[in-house]
Amino acid sequence: MMANLEKDTVIQAYGRWAPVYDLVFGAVFRAGRRAAIEAAERIGGRILEVGVGTGISLPGYSRRNRIIGVDISAAMLQRALRRVAELHLDHVEGLEVMDAEELRFPDASFDVVVAQYVVTAVPHPEHALDEFARVVRPGGEIVITSRIGAETGLRGAVEKKLTPVTSKLGFRTEFAWDRYVRWADNTPSVRLVERQPLRPLGHFALIRFAKLVS
Repeated sequence: MMANLEKDTVIQAYGRWAPVYDLVFGAVFRAGRRAAIEAAERIGGRILEVGVGTGISLPGYSRRNRIIGVDISAAMLQRALRRVAELHLDHVEGLEVMDAEELRFPDASFDVVVAQYVVTAVPHPEHALDEFARVVRPGGEIVITSRIGAETGLRGAVEKKLTPVTSKLGFRTEFAWDRYVRWADNTPSVRLVERQPLRPLGHFALIRFAKLVS
């Protein structure tokens, strides 16, 4: 019941964010979007963007790639669909309402999975990471941009205090790097290959996992 309640809270929150998301977060996350797209295109091919939102990143992908976007918020996806139509983004194969924790794709369906500012906005982050690892092919990559929480000090204390507020807004401020490390250590099919600080203030990071070839 708690997981369902949290999921409903996320859907409702991003429904409210949809009309203003690009205005509020467009410039803030620009560097992260650019870094994620560049990392994804070093592999290229069929790319899944989980949490595609309003589709703000879609015009940045090269037309030589094939993009599928999913998001749990239908309100956000309506804006993405409008963007695809208005900009004639014919490299976008499809946009679907879908839960990051329950991706409706076969194993090894994609060359790259991109998740921008998503992992801290799902009820069970490790479940979502498991799904990313399942649907990416061996030799492919998972490319994540994410807030990294502070575990100690003033920032850590502030993040803990803000958690009840930010949860209602649809995301967490408190999310330790150790969670990514533990997940990778417990997932034999993946290997952490990069952690790169991003603006603003280095509180965000580009994180890359490689899917191993057995």
